[in-house]
Amino acid sequence: MGSLRPLNVQAGRHLLRWRTRLERTTAIRNLDLLAVAVQAKNYRHVKLYQADEFPNRPPLLWVFAFSPDDHVRVAVNVHATPGGGWAYYEAGRGRRGYLSPCGDTKHAADQVDALLKHRMFPSTW
Repeated sequence: MGSLRPLNVQAGRHLLRWRTRLERTTAIRNLDLLAVAVQAKNYRHVKLYQADEFPNRPPLLWVFAFSPDDHVRVAVNVHATPGGGWAYYEAGRGRRGYLSPCGDTKHAADQVDALLKHRMFPSTW
C-alpha cells in the first residue's frame, strides 16, 4: 500500500498543473484583482497575460518599486490548489513562493509590498 502513495501524490500534482493551465481565465481574473490592489499601494505593474502573442504562456503579473537609484520587482502568478482553490505565488520560487490565497487579495498585496520593501531595503525583514 505504501508504494501507491507516491503515485497518488504525482497524479495530484499533475492534476493541479492541468487545472492551472485549463482555467486560464480564472487565473487572469485573480491577477487583475491583485493588480488593482498593488496599484492602490502606488506600485506599477505590467500584465504579461494580455498579449495575444503568448496565449499558451502562464499568466504573470510583474510588480515594480522604483527609487531614484534603483528598482526592484516581483513576478506573481496564480496556481490551482488542492480543494478547488487558487493561490498567489512568487513566480521565481514556484510552489515554495506561496503568498496568499486568491480570496484574500488585500493580504496578497501586503505580502507583495513586504517583498518589494525587503528587496529595496534588505534590513527591513
